[in-house]
Amino acid sequence: MPTPVTVLRECDIFLTRSMGLISRAIRFFTRHIGESRTKVDHVGIVVEGGPIEDAIVVEALSTGVVRHRLFAHYSKKRKTKLAVYRPINLTDEERATVVSAAENYVGRSYGYIKILAHFLDWLLQGAYVFRRLACMDDYPICSWVVAYAFAKASKTFGVEPGAASPDDIWDFAVKNPDKYTLVRPLAPLIEAAP
Repeated sequence: MPTPVTVLRECDIFLTRSMGLISRAIRFFTRHIGESRTKVDHVGIVVEGGPIEDAIVVEALSTGVVRHRLFAHYSKKRKTKLAVYRPINLTDEERATVVSAAENYVGRSYGYIKILAHFLDWLLQGAYVFRRLACMDDYPICSWVVAYAFAKASKTFGVEPGAASPDDIWDFAVKNPDKYTLVRPLAPLIEAAP
């Protein structure tokens, strides 16, 4: 029986879990005291919907903020798991605002200093101090792009946009089914051959 086609929409949020050292460190350092293990270490946003093979996304990678086909990039990463959540509390106007805000980040350099700020705040048990000081919009990280794009439509993930991590976005989507619906569970984009 053929696998059903996953169709993505503008403003869908994709979250990934990779097995590399940096990905593991991100998961470790974004976990709050008393919180269950962090599930994801990266986040991006769909800016052009369609079948998952054709959907266009914006995400902040180590090379900078890029716009590309989700499937073309992640189908090569066999050990990376990918989930998709859909916001169900956006009007068409808000959806256009979020997409436009995300697109405005394309071409900007990656915010390595913000990663350091997340680590320093982790040392302070999650306080929003160093991330507030590193509030440089020209140098975004993955969660910054998503959180600030949604903030332009007056939507948050339960934390200040500059404080958001992929884990915060995941937790908010999972815990708020009145605002987000699961489109695709966390799993490899292409299952390994038996």
